Amino acid sequence: MERVVITGMGVISPLGNTVEQFWSRLAAGESGISPITTFDTAHFKTKIAGSVQEFDPDARFGRKEARRMDRFSQFALAAAEEAWAHSGLQLDKIDRERLGVYVGSGVGGIQTLMEQGDLLRSRGPERVSPTLIPMLISNMAAAMISIKLGALGPTLSPVTACSIGNTAIGEAFRLIRYGGADVILAGGAEAAVTEIALASFGNATALSTRNEEPQKASRPFDQSRDGFVIGEGGAIVILESLSHALQRDAVIYGEVTGYGASSDAYHMVATHPEGIGAYQAMKLALREAGIAPAEVDVISAHATSTIVGDRSETMAIKKLFGEDAYRIPVTANKSMTGHALGAAGGLEAIALLKSIQEGLIPPTINLEQPDELCDLDYVPNHARQADLKIGISNSFGFGGHNAVIVLRRYEE
Repeated sequence: MERVVITGMGVISPLGNTVEQFWSRLAAGESGISPITTFDTAHFKTKIAGSVQEFDPDARFGRKEARRMDRFSQFALAAAEEAWAHSGLQLDKIDRERLGVYVGSGVGGIQTLMEQGDLLRSRGPERVSPTLIPMLISNMAAAMISIKLGALGPTLSPVTACSIGNTAIGEAFRLIRYGGADVILAGGAEAAVTEIALASFGNATALSTRNEEPQKASRPFDQSRDGFVIGEGGAIVILESLSHALQRDAVIYGEVTGYGASSDAYHMVATHPEGIGAYQAMKLALREAGIAPAEVDVISAHATSTIVGDRSETMAIKKLFGEDAYRIPVTANKSMTGHALGAAGGLEAIALLKSIQEGLIPPTINLEQPDELCDLDYVPNHARQADLKIGISNSFGFGGHNAVIVLRRYEE
């Protein structure tokens, strides 16, 4: 079996639109949550989000190409372009039949659907764009990357809600591991900061309404948390077989060694209160990686800032790690980015990879008074230096989807 390494990364996020911008602000404990300015929130319960700033698709892709993509596809393609440049790969020097794309989105082109629905109602069916469906469907992010690169290998768009990024990375890891591809771009993208999503999540009482203090609204594990903050973005990593990477003398940033997936089999939107599925996914990921729980140096938590979710993930960690659960630092990136839904797993995988590289654990900000049932070491409010070799990243999604990946420092 092949070892699978990471040779490129790309990010579009509320904390910046390059990997370095994203990482520097994350490590500094800065929040990317701000008031929504893209539409009028006067009649909405929640008026804040983790919105991507200073992203100009016309400047990146040209007006004609940009108009053919929903915002989620634009995010994905922009992140893929950074990852590709970062990797040093050259199309004329690789087998494009063994170049794949595994990129998903939870919601897809919801903004395009809303805009075209308005046109249908106001101006009739003849005004609806013929590109609505290809702009709407969730696989289009992967398709656009494949078209851009001429990638002829396996192309897949997993739809596992908020665990998409880890599902994509994990499934791509296995394909490369068993010889099915040499290189795969993997991750997720989301652009759901829209009126209809905000209204629906708000009416479900899932969102924080701490509108006067947006940067303090996302508070994983804190006693005063009142819901998650919706976010957006795109994150892509380039996975490559070690033999292929060594053959071209690539810079290697880390290694994927395990992947675990499970289902809560419990509820449409609620996490299993005892964290059964989360426990199972973490256990499977460590088993595939061939490491014991005691060898893990850091955990990147899913931690959306909901009461049940944060508590159940804490319970799952305790069940798997036992007494080591109190030793291992647990960090919650969503305290700074908000919950980017289908993009979250990719963003957090890159954050964990950078953390292992740099020996620095980003903080869980806004953790002022921990929930009494959330009593682990969540790296509160300030980054922490540490010698890190192995980390796991948790991602869980509506419908009970759970996906966990194991990343480790690359060693020959």
